[in-house]
Amino acid sequence: MGDRDYADIVLYQGQVVNVLTREIYTASIAIKGKYIVLVGDCDDLVGPETVNIDVRGKYLSPGFIDSHMHFESSMLTITEFSRLSIPSGTTTLIADPHEIGNALGPMGMKAMADEIARVPNKVSLVVPAMAPDCPDLETAGYDITSKDMKDLLNYPNIIGIGELQGFSNAKHVYRNTPEVITDLLSSTMYAKSKNMVVDGNAPELFGKELAAHIISTGGRCSCHETTTKEEAVEKLRQGVYLFMREGSTQRNMAECIRAVTEEGMDSRRCILATDDMVAKDLEILGHMNEIIKRTIKEGVNPVEAIQMATINPATYFNLDEVGVLAPGKIADIAVIEDLKSMRVEGVFIDGKLVAANGELLMDLPKYTYPKEVKSSVKIEYINEKDLEIKAKGSSAIVRCIGLIPDQNLTSKHRETIKVYNGIVQPDTSTDTLEIAVIERYGRKNNIGKAFVKGFGMREGAFAESIAHDTHNIIVVGTNVRDMTLAVNRVIEIGGGIAIANKGRVLSDMRLPVGGLITDELSGHEVSEKIAELERIVKIDLGCKVHAPFMHLSFLSLSTSAEWKITDKGIVDVNNFEILTAVEDN
Repeated sequence: MGDRDYADIVLYQGQVVNVLTREIYTASIAIKGKYIVLVGDCDDLVGPETVNIDVRGKYLSPGFIDSHMHFESSMLTITEFSRLSIPSGTTTLIADPHEIGNALGPMGMKAMADEIARVPNKVSLVVPAMAPDCPDLETAGYDITSKDMKDLLNYPNIIGIGELQGFSNAKHVYRNTPEVITDLLSSTMYAKSKNMVVDGNAPELFGKELAAHIISTGGRCSCHETTTKEEAVEKLRQGVYLFMREGSTQRNMAECIRAVTEEGMDSRRCILATDDMVAKDLEILGHMNEIIKRTIKEGVNPVEAIQMATINPATYFNLDEVGVLAPGKIADIAVIEDLKSMRVEGVFIDGKLVAANGELLMDLPKYTYPKEVKSSVKIEYINEKDLEIKAKGSSAIVRCIGLIPDQNLTSKHRETIKVYNGIVQPDTSTDTLEIAVIERYGRKNNIGKAFVKGFGMREGAFAESIAHDTHNIIVVGTNVRDMTLAVNRVIEIGGGIAIANKGRVLSDMRLPVGGLITDELSGHEVSEKIAELERIVKIDLGCKVHAPFMHLSFLSLSTSAEWKITDKGIVDVNNFEILTAVEDN
């Protein structure tokens, strides 16, 4: 046998997690170049130059796939997200650049696609077919329609359409602006003509409405917004791929997996996804290995849980070369200490050891984005009067958005609070704070104002240019002076986060790329900076909510019930209406 016939690497006598047959058995894996050449007895493939790695007692799994995520939610570049996630065994990422698309349009999404060539892991993008999601209710930096699809869907590293809104969380759009349906169908038909995936998003859909959504996506779709067992059962019965979300603030896996553990449903269309994960969680908890561990704790067989982050998403996205350990497949492999802790000891990508014991072993230079994606904040400073909410009399009944921890849904409330000199005053005693959204792209110059409950702040304000999905500047506070200071600092730094209290800015963080991402800090530095900002918000301002910046950012998501806030005011999501902050007397 010549040297060229020997393996480059043999992983000797590990416990192979076979996601094809749902079994675990002892075998070796031989790797030549970037491919697996044999799983079994590999002794004949060991030559004088072969690197033989003893993995006895360790588990060998396909590298993990995050099937739906947004880099923007981590505030990290693809490079920095990869730096933190690869050591946890994640080798493939399917990202929806919906956020930067709303802010910058195709230019921003292409800039993100260009970065993919710089990272060792496999990253693909699924792009939005429409932005903003609710055209009459909010203002984005760019209006994405079918006119953009041909260009985007033929761009490198873009594999399909992402997060097509369902007929429930966007049914108000379809009913009131029916031309949207024609435009979306034009986009999905083009994607299907190229055999590209069309991702879905269909919470609370049953029966005819679910059927309509499935047909609109071309007959093969997914949903990552399912929140109940009943929904999960319905989706699986109708052939929908169930993306069970388990991110930093939105966690639905434990409820959705009951369709499998309690109802005995087949899990081949069950897929794990993070959707939104912050840098701190990536660094401290891990990535898909942590989500698999939680799934196992819910009573799922370990191999079945691993299938949900390997072969299941690979099948859905037509990723034929990854997701399994078999001859002819790419050698993306996670070496796992045990299936209880899911601690990853080593990671192979394309047949090369790239991470060991939580550390990346390869050089991954910091990536800098081009200057044209760093000028998304295009408005002048605001003043305190811009944020004042006016009313007559000595008190007013106000509409109040209720924050629900760990969900992007809200509740709706009404409070009676004081009016002083014609200005409605936030009331910390009832946790009734002011919230506002300032259009930052210079297109409409709108400012939407309302009240919110759930933050528990005693004083001060904080603002950010992260506000799903259109990502205008959103601010919450106990008084308009500090709110104005925080907003103006975000404008001054070209996008980011700012905290103000007692007439001065306490701290800030720049997010120059589309007002959403930093290419100036490493993943670790972002994690530390966000932790510092959260400490200030909690200790100095008295905020009671964990992950306060992410929770605030979802209060403008106009596709999820019940009340939200955009640059046009309070959005009554179910009725497609803009409401005033103060109720009529």
